[in-house]
Amino acid sequence: MRRLLSVLFAGALLGIPVNSNAQVASDYPNRSIRLIVGFGPGGATDTFARIFSGPLSKALGQTVFVENVAGASGYIGWRTVATSSPDGYTLMMAENALVIRPGFKDIKPQFDPSTEFTPVAFAATSPLAICVANTVPANNMKELIALSHSSTKKLTFASAGVTSVSQLIWDVVRDGAGIDAIDVPYRGGGPAMADLIAGHVDLTLPSSQVAKPLLDTKRIKCLAVTGKTRSPALPDVLTLEEAGIKHADVDLRFWFAVFGPKGLPAVVTAKLQKAIQAALQEPRLKERLKSLDITPDYAAGPELHARVVSDVKNWGAFIEAKGLKGQ
Repeated sequence: MRRLLSVLFAGALLGIPVNSNAQVASDYPNRSIRLIVGFGPGGATDTFARIFSGPLSKALGQTVFVENVAGASGYIGWRTVATSSPDGYTLMMAENALVIRPGFKDIKPQFDPSTEFTPVAFAATSPLAICVANTVPANNMKELIALSHSSTKKLTFASAGVTSVSQLIWDVVRDGAGIDAIDVPYRGGGPAMADLIAGHVDLTLPSSQVAKPLLDTKRIKCLAVTGKTRSPALPDVLTLEEAGIKHADVDLRFWFAVFGPKGLPAVVTAKLQKAIQAALQEPRLKERLKSLDITPDYAAGPELHARVVSDVKNWGAFIEAKGLKGQ
């Protein structure tokens, strides 16, 4: 008791609010929470974040609203979170792009996602789909490969940005399949898909959840999925292996995870992890995710941090080996 009084007295003399952080953390959350997405509306991360924000709001007892902060292939949104107050009221829903960008050593400024954020929880995974516009005269990967080499007009590939997940996974697929196409970077997966539907570009690589409703309504064609098994959402679409495409040994799925600013209090992180885990178990959400081929895959902060470190290393090795440039 004397020791506690001494600490409080010393804090008062120094003007240190010794209990303020604990009080704020114990009261968390007492207002709405921003969930930043580093890309524009309509892309894979935005789609998942908006579906997930409702159950997460219910689990936390406060509104979680999605805010799109697009630009620089996700970096502006990530930096917004990294420089925000570590109080738990500004979080981000991130994806593989976060661990891919550091591999491009020519892009400044450099950053390390394993040290600049608090890894809160891993949430889900989803395969991607190789999609073409209806105007492209190819109905399978073999025909697409042949078309890319025989056409007098080069095919165009729309990515969500130079260092985006779709761009890097496309580089892996293109390397394995030998497809020749011109890259056209966009400010997110939504705008890229809009131009594919309109026939302004020939190819893009969205997540299966984005591709499904568009394929069902015959607005696009899907030639393959990047998972090791067929997608329940796109059961008639071949895997790359079934299509005869070999590729580098890297994970070609999207993953989604929640991060906070560096220094997020442990009690806040624990409350968020408990809420995220509960939200992922909500029956209606699970059914909704199943229909979109998103697999809940909860893991707490330490495992997420290990994945970030591993992915930064592995993608960096691929980028260096292929001599890829971000600018």
